[in-house]
Amino acid sequence: MLEALLNPALLLIAGGLLLPLLHEIPRKLFMLALPAASLALLCWLPAGDAGEIEFFGIAMETLRIDRLSFVFGVIFHIAAWLAVIYALHLKDTLQHVAAMVYAGAAIGAVLAGDLVTLMLYWELTALSSVFLIWARRTERAYRVGMRYLIIQVGSGVLLIAGIAVRYVATGSVDFERMDLAEPGAPLIFLAFGIKCAFPLLHNWLQDAYPEATVTGTVVLSAFTTKLAVYALARGFAGTEMLIWIGAAMTLFPIFFAVIENDLRRVLAYSLNNQLGFMVCGIGVGTELAINGAAAHAFAHILYKALLFMAMGAVLFRVGTIKASELGGLYKSMPWTAAFCIIGSLSISSFPLLSGFVTKSMILTAVAEEHRWIVWLMLLFASAGVLDHSGIKIPFFSFFAHDSGKRCAEAPANMLVAMALAAALCIGIGLYPAPLYALLPFDLDYDAYSVTHVITQLQLLLFAAAGFAVLYRRGWYPPEIPSLNLDSDWIYRRFAPAVWDGFLRALAGGRDRALQPVLRLAWRGAARLSLALRPNGRVADAWPTGTMVLWTTLLLGLFLLAGLRP
Repeated sequence: MLEALLNPALLLIAGGLLLPLLHEIPRKLFMLALPAASLALLCWLPAGDAGEIEFFGIAMETLRIDRLSFVFGVIFHIAAWLAVIYALHLKDTLQHVAAMVYAGAAIGAVLAGDLVTLMLYWELTALSSVFLIWARRTERAYRVGMRYLIIQVGSGVLLIAGIAVRYVATGSVDFERMDLAEPGAPLIFLAFGIKCAFPLLHNWLQDAYPEATVTGTVVLSAFTTKLAVYALARGFAGTEMLIWIGAAMTLFPIFFAVIENDLRRVLAYSLNNQLGFMVCGIGVGTELAINGAAAHAFAHILYKALLFMAMGAVLFRVGTIKASELGGLYKSMPWTAAFCIIGSLSISSFPLLSGFVTKSMILTAVAEEHRWIVWLMLLFASAGVLDHSGIKIPFFSFFAHDSGKRCAEAPANMLVAMALAAALCIGIGLYPAPLYALLPFDLDYDAYSVTHVITQLQLLLFAAAGFAVLYRRGWYPPEIPSLNLDSDWIYRRFAPAVWDGFLRALAGGRDRALQPVLRLAWRGAARLSLALRPNGRVADAWPTGTMVLWTTLLLGLFLLAGLRP
């Protein structure tokens, strides 16, 4: 039982729940210390399974540390620590508690040795993260948070159902590799796919993340989807379907990101695109591909958090994140602009930055398996990334037409968090060996071969030239204030319209059915009204015999009512 308590996740969750008891300065120091202490505990614990407990007759292993779970555990701790620094200026304890519990739940899930433990932490990530959306305290944020919660809890329900089917059929809840033909595996796969934002299951991401608070979006970007990537790598590595799902995920967000005006929504689509590379690598399933997926998840958490930090700083200082309302902010926020450029180059896989040394592993693994169509799809998607995240985000925020907005630079704690994330992006790009040493399998790989570097530079050059030509000729989609919907149109517009139409038709049918009854009631009421008027039938002089009859009838009724059996 003691081993079960020596869990970094429990340390973060318990520490997060204690935050409201502390005053401002001690609370900030405690928040800074928590992720560091939890990471130290993770590094101190030996590899292997631990924390065995029995739950309703089910043997559970609440803690499993191997190379796959360890690399995700490390980056989740780093992301939590960066998020704490970024949010130090906040006085909203609710956000601090939600972020810490959310991070702890995500870490607990990647360290889970069985499906039941995974499910418990899986649901806790949903319940804790929604408060980062509701903390914005607007009617829109409330509605978005409800949609987000329904989808996330729905993923958990599917996971519970899959675990139940699997347990009844096999008597096991071990979290190991599964085949889609096994009992319960399709339900578990679908649950993972929802959190990983598979095509047509992805809209919760673009709906929710841009509506969270300035700091909440940074936290959200780090954990939920990467937890799903880990779960797929653990449970479904080598599943053929994932190759094509991942390839599709890299492509379709490009077109929506190009026309999107809300720059945090652009980054949400970009996040979906980057997840596709990881999912594709997991589908290939070779050691190099799994290493590439894990490494790219590690790097992605850092540069995506950096980009969300930069856009959050703009929103914090200017009050808007619409591309049509921004521009020229490099004059007011030069440091934020510089950090944003580093993040943009990293996500674009520019040589000497983190994205280059991780994404190239996935592309190489796909090429080694002779998946040339998929390889071309990923190559095209890589060019698209430069367009919507590498260029669009910093250009329209800081360097496009001067909007005339002038503001202060981001707060010092935000700049420190961005500087640390940028330093990690550069450090991993220049010297990837420490990251490679953390990966699930031993690796002999050189990202900086002449072929890789020249191919990537050519790709970036042509993509940048394409953007320049489109923009100069006025062919690039203009930044128009609007809300773009993709497949979420089905449940945000179509389904409510169908439901409202059904209710109107039902109400119309009800009215038609009640019309005869209402007409009869109105006629009866009119006749009664006429009878009760001063000159009506009731007010007339009645014969004595009639009055005696009514008196006798009423007396008889009272006598009958008073009888006892």
